[in-house]
Amino acid sequence: MRFVMYVAAAVAVMGLGFWAYQENYRTQTAIKDVRLLHAQIGDAHERLGMLRAEWAYLNRPDRLVDLAELNFDRLGLLPLSPDSFGDPRYIVYPIPDILPITDPIDINSIGPSDEEDPL
Repeated sequence: MRFVMYVAAAVAVMGLGFWAYQENYRTQTAIKDVRLLHAQIGDAHERLGMLRAEWAYLNRPDRLVDLAELNFDRLGLLPLSPDSFGDPRYIVYPIPDILPITDPIDINSIGPSDEEDPL
């Protein structure tokens, strides 16, 4: 009986060692994947910063004015000026429709009278 217990314990130790070995490799693979993702995120942030700088460079007001003047015949774009914008005070907003009152409630400041049943 003692021999069976020794064999069972040895098999259990080898099984647990094999399981720990596999988990170690899975963990190492997951760590490598996370590092790769961090590197990709860093590259994406770098590209995004470069694209934002390029967008700001291409949308300089003096460059856009020159492009509008060069392409006036084709596009009919006029240069922007402060007079090109309207005054927000003159915007007409639609007036919401007033719905009819279907169930009026009688309200007075005296409170319920003795004749009426409050419930």
